[in-house]
Amino acid sequence: MTNHDEDDTAPPKTYITREELNKARIPLAWRDYCAHLLPELNQCRKDNYYLPWKCGNERVAWMKCQYDDYQRRMRKLEKRRAKQDADRLDSTAEEL
Repeated sequence: MTNHDEDDTAPPKTYITREELNKARIPLAWRDYCAHLLPELNQCRKDNYYLPWKCGNERVAWMKCQYDDYQRRMRKLEKRRAKQDADRLDSTAEEL
């Protein structure tokens, strides 16, 4: 999902529309970057009575998407912090 060459400043693409999320009855709290994987996962869970050993591929795909999104956000945060630190050092150096 995520490559290190991607532009971290660009917002991630969404692969599902708001209408599709409403139709799949995805709660607002779960409508994030990986929401496009939830309808398939929830349907599989419903079809298999939420058996823990079923729907493994769908669950792993959703969890990997969540992890990749977390990594993307943390890289973005690190870049922002590094820029703030550099700006702070520059302003301190100018004062001296």
